[in-house]
Amino acid sequence: MSLAHPEKWPVLAVDGAVDPELLRDIRALAAAAEEADGNPPLSEQTLVLLRGAGSSDHPLSTFALYAPDEDSDPSSGEDLAGVAVVVGDKDGTGVLEMAVHPSYRCQGVAGRLLASLQDTRGLDGLSAWSHGDHAAAARLAERFSYHPVRELWRMRLMASSAEMPDAGLPDGVTIRAFVPGRDESAWLAANKAAFAHHPEQGAMTLADLEARMAEDWFDPAGFLLAENSEGELLGFNWTKVHPGHDGHPPIGEVYVVGVTPAAQGLGLGKSLTVAGIRHLEQHELHAIMLYVDADNTAAVTLYQKLGFVRWDADVMYGPLTKN
Repeated sequence: MSLAHPEKWPVLAVDGAVDPELLRDIRALAAAAEEADGNPPLSEQTLVLLRGAGSSDHPLSTFALYAPDEDSDPSSGEDLAGVAVVVGDKDGTGVLEMAVHPSYRCQGVAGRLLASLQDTRGLDGLSAWSHGDHAAAARLAERFSYHPVRELWRMRLMASSAEMPDAGLPDGVTIRAFVPGRDESAWLAANKAAFAHHPEQGAMTLADLEARMAEDWFDPAGFLLAENSEGELLGFNWTKVHPGHDGHPPIGEVYVVGVTPAAQGLGLGKSLTVAGIRHLEQHELHAIMLYVDADNTAAVTLYQKLGFVRWDADVMYGPLTKN
């Protein structure tokens, strides 16, 4: 589709809750972008917060640009051409994600959204994700004085090649499934300890956990907890299954593996990873995937030994210079 002067069109700016119509349009845009690019343009955290209207810990700011019919008033809007979402933090920083519909690319939509964001909130304290590390995102980042600061790999294990070693368990350690209504507090404490220096995972709150437990994909049977003979939680492997579509079988995910500092060095991370993969193998999967920071050498090495290979990567840009 062709756009005429999108820089003159009004941008819909919403702080906090978005209405059901805008949420529907955002989800449709994200699905179209993922189909075209092979990567979801918005993270799970962002979509969860949009559905739940954000929180005091993670305030939301959403900027939407609708493309009108050629012969209509631009304010009447028809198609959602692009969206930018800022997930804020208590300290005033935030993470920006954007998506542009494949039909409206290379026509100034992303620049218009960023200009509106710059004029209203400003860019100070923002970092930005490029899911799939697309060249267009890199050019836009350079234009606004971003630079790469983090690389997140997506690794994949083809189900047909999965032959897991016998990892065993440390003495006195057992693995069981998460019990909703009982294990939330213990898991949050273990997660905070295991990811004390992780920018997202370690900051999860009860509201974040409950939001994910409310998702259709949540299955407590695939949320594996490792504990000692005293019932102390030492680690976990939370798995999930992404439904198949367009005739393709589902894909499993090693969603998050964590080991508390007290249990480091016991080989528990490998044991939990193997246990999670074996749980996922009970489903008819096309592949099993996971995300890992590229500079986490120990984790990358473990996953490679288990047969995972680098699939693609997300890149975070920032910090932004003052404008």
